[in-house]
Amino acid sequence: MARVTSAICKLAAAAATLARAGLASAAEDALYSRHLSKRFVDDAGNFNVSFYHINDVHAHLDEFGAAGTDCTKPERGCFGGYARVKTVMEQTRPDHPDSLLLNVGDEFQGTLFYTFYKGEKIAQTLNQMGFDAMTLGNHEFDGGDDELADFIQNLTFPVVSANLVSDHPGLNASIKPFHVFDEYELAVIGLTTDTVPDISKPGKGTKFGDHVESMQATIDHIHATLPDSVKRIAAITHIGYDEDIKLAKATRGLHLIMGGHSHTLLGGMDGAAGKYPTVETNQDGDEVFIVTAYRWGEYLGYIDVTYDAEGKVLAYHGAPVHLTNATKQDEGLQKQVDEWRKPFDAFGAEVVGTTNVELDQTKCQKEECYLGDFVCDAMLQYRQDGGSDAALAFTNAGGIRATIDAGPITRGEVLTSFPFGNAVVELTYTGAELWRVFEGAVSKVNQFNGKTLGGFFQVSRGVKVEYNPENEAGKRLVRLTVDGKLVDREDGKTAYRVVTIDFVATGGDNILEPVEGIVILDTMDEVLVDYIKAKSPVGFTLEGRIAVVDGQATATGGGNGTTPSAGSPAGPTPRSEAIHISGVGSSLALLIFTAVLYYVVS
Repeated sequence: MARVTSAICKLAAAAATLARAGLASAAEDALYSRHLSKRFVDDAGNFNVSFYHINDVHAHLDEFGAAGTDCTKPERGCFGGYARVKTVMEQTRPDHPDSLLLNVGDEFQGTLFYTFYKGEKIAQTLNQMGFDAMTLGNHEFDGGDDELADFIQNLTFPVVSANLVSDHPGLNASIKPFHVFDEYELAVIGLTTDTVPDISKPGKGTKFGDHVESMQATIDHIHATLPDSVKRIAAITHIGYDEDIKLAKATRGLHLIMGGHSHTLLGGMDGAAGKYPTVETNQDGDEVFIVTAYRWGEYLGYIDVTYDAEGKVLAYHGAPVHLTNATKQDEGLQKQVDEWRKPFDAFGAEVVGTTNVELDQTKCQKEECYLGDFVCDAMLQYRQDGGSDAALAFTNAGGIRATIDAGPITRGEVLTSFPFGNAVVELTYTGAELWRVFEGAVSKVNQFNGKTLGGFFQVSRGVKVEYNPENEAGKRLVRLTVDGKLVDREDGKTAYRVVTIDFVATGGDNILEPVEGIVILDTMDEVLVDYIKAKSPVGFTLEGRIAVVDGQATATGGGNGTTPSAGSPAGPTPRSEAIHISGVGSSLALLIFTAVLYYVVS
């Protein structure tokens, strides 16, 4: 039994610490790498490091309700908030002297803390948390390079992104490809999604390289120049879960990826998209472990890793820590957050109307959704009330950020749901051009430039988009109807006035080709507040505006597909792309048992 080594004991102690603190997830897994069956875990060259990681907090410095807006109904649950993260860190990190706290980007944009203060209070909070390193998300560029440079210069820890090159003096001086933690002989490499130019506002001289090429070049550089001081490599990547999987499979020398961007839930809880960690195999034939921690700071990722002498992961243990009402808030930090709220609390608390239905945002990136219908109708009504002959409105689903619960609607909820300050614009397209726009939207490939779209879309009343996802890209749109009339995909004469937002009109999410000389109208939050006041109490059902059908389009666009029959007043049910994988919960007993079992069979 003496051969049950200190590495296993450290893992057991880590689990016990979390259990005593009441912070371990009910779905926590005790997992072991397949290398464990090949190598005996001992103190000769094996090293244990604990990684805490968080991603896509989106300015949720304070706790929030299930919809992502302010927590006004604690009985329904309050989640997240950096005061809770700080509690977890202060209760557990003393027992993890060899640990890192890493930030995987998208701290900007999402609540009034960013709208009102920009990066100032976010930087103050992150510094107090004791982060060891951070990579950048796409939303860090929403205010441009100058604003981002000011934010980074206020941080007390390194910022890393290996695929970012900038001629901006502030960014060039403050961002590096990787950071070496000498005490662990560990390099942490950062990556930022290369879609930033399509979905945010970086300067023209700020460029983003290919994920795989940049990562591999950085790993090779580290091996070539720091062979004696770096034995282990990990990555913090704001590129999305699917891209993390591709990255793991396509590279050599990388064994741990802590990701963000896609707001993916991993673990054994209901609704998780995969296991924590997800295990893939790299080009060397070695295991790569991928973890991510959902969104808004509702979870703090935690994984305890034992590396062998070659830098490969030998053993691992951990799970996301769910931050709920049961997790105490750090009093000092929460007091600061409460003070920061005061300048905008009265403004945000103003009730602008009521809704009898939950204006759901959670499905907007996959299918027609309540908040998508509502905001597009608001945009269209705004222009028609202004004397326009606009026929339809559409917007990108990525700009719709949080559900608005049934009941009173506050101005703060509106600003949290639509935090980007986008403005309404009006454009004109022929029938043929409009067909190509929506063909691109359902094919996820822009039909004007061949580039991949950044997300889904939503449309206004009177529009029906029917598509067949089984058809090849470029031929998925079966029928497009506006005001009860089919759009002819070969019609180059009929003009359709289209309402959208400035972000989309200037090429955002690559839905449209950028339009020059657009006229900026009122902002989305103003338009939506006025519409809420006019429509309160809000009440409607989904209409099947975006529907999956069989068949394909005819030459003129009047498709031969068959619309699915309506199963409810909401109309056809779109096909779901959600994946549910049940996790297997485990306990400290399993952890010890696995170690002893290994001893018996070795």
